[in-house]
Amino acid sequence: MKKRYLFLLAVVLMASGCAQVKPWERDLLAEKKMQLEPAPVDSALDEHIFFSKEAASGGAGVGGGGCGCN
Repeated sequence: MKKRYLFLLAVVLMASGCAQVKPWERDLLAEKKMQLEPAPVDSALDEHIFFSKEAASGGAGVGGGGCGCN
C-alpha cells in the first residue's frame, strides 16, 4: 500500500514539473541564439573545411588531429 502512494506521488510530481510556455514567451524561445545550430550556413562551411583538411566527415565538435594521437 505504501509503494502505491509513493508511486502516485512520483507521478504527480513528474507531471507538475512540465512547464507550459505562454504565447508571449514564445518569441524569446524562437530567437536565433536559442537554436541548437544558430548559423546553419556557417556550420556547413566549417564542416566542409574540416572534411577537406582531415579527410573525414562528421564529428565537427570533437577535438583532435588527423594523426590519431589524441
